[in-house]
Amino acid sequence: MEAWKRIVIKVGSSSLTDESGRIHSPKLQSIARGAQILAEKNGARFALVSSGAGAAGKERLGLTRPLTLPEKQAAAAVGQALLVLDWAQAFVPLPVAQLLLTASDMQERERYVNARNALEASFRLGAVPVINENDSVATEELKFGDNDTLSAWTAYLMDADVLVILTDVEGLYDSDPRLNPDAKQIGIVEDVSEVEHLAGTAGSKRGTGGMITKLGAARIATEAGIETLIIGGGGEGLEALARGKVQGTRIRARKPTPARKAWLSQQACQGQVLVDAGAVRALSEGKSLLPSGVIGLNGSFEFGDAVTLVSEEHEIGRGLSNYSSDALKLILGLQTHQIFDVLGYKDYDEVVHRDNLVLIR
Repeated sequence: MEAWKRIVIKVGSSSLTDESGRIHSPKLQSIARGAQILAEKNGARFALVSSGAGAAGKERLGLTRPLTLPEKQAAAAVGQALLVLDWAQAFVPLPVAQLLLTASDMQERERYVNARNALEASFRLGAVPVINENDSVATEELKFGDNDTLSAWTAYLMDADVLVILTDVEGLYDSDPRLNPDAKQIGIVEDVSEVEHLAGTAGSKRGTGGMITKLGAARIATEAGIETLIIGGGGEGLEALARGKVQGTRIRARKPTPARKAWLSQQACQGQVLVDAGAVRALSEGKSLLPSGVIGLNGSFEFGDAVTLVSEEHEIGRGLSNYSSDALKLILGLQTHQIFDVLGYKDYDEVVHRDNLVLIR
């Protein structure tokens, strides 16, 4: 814990609201206090990924019935302003910076860098970043879907050492503690894939995520070398963590993947590039993908889009294509010296350069 210099704390709706679903200010104040104590322990910087905008908006608008999608977006817009004001009060005298993100902010490299720069500037200016998904404008294809996933990506953005996910149960159990009073808590997990079958279903009616999404976030984070803790107790749980006590489950980080390749591994791909056995061997040896190793493609994509590399119907990697799907159809199977003769130009020898390629484990 002494090495933690950057911390992401994810707070779900169930950790912020009372049983009626209303934002409960004492809970926010407790979490803010616990976060500051934890950060001050090592002089660390921290960001907060906070749910609760929808709940705050519904309460303010007096809505109790099921909402349409536009109404949910409107409620989130109203609630986000209220939620940030609540956090600003909870963190006094520290200033609070609001950052609203969508999945495209992570998928598009320029927007990813812009979001990272905004975070870094917030830290330099002494503000606490409070981050949420931009539910008011995000459509289905632009959504993370849950703030657990968003918190893992936030950990990427700020090169965090640890991701702390606050929940209403104390970590992961070997069976559902709501149904089995003899369920045993799992204290340490070496590899998240070994426990994903224990996730069950969503636990709280007041949030969009359950243990499934938390372990999904842990997979993203730990693959990038970011330790993940799933703990209960709200602000008290954070204060206990500052004293060295984990009230939940600790998921150890794996050897980190280089940042750019970690980013590539999580991109939404626009198409598939089918490769032969020789290309598979070459890629496994750290080489680039050449046109001669391509035997087909699916989908439509442009220069710079992420594509899936497939061999015998199995995904073997992801990368950024140097050619559009239309151009690649014309040069697949050819030698590099033939590219110019067919296309009239040759910007690259490689279809996917090794620096823009990540192989799937």
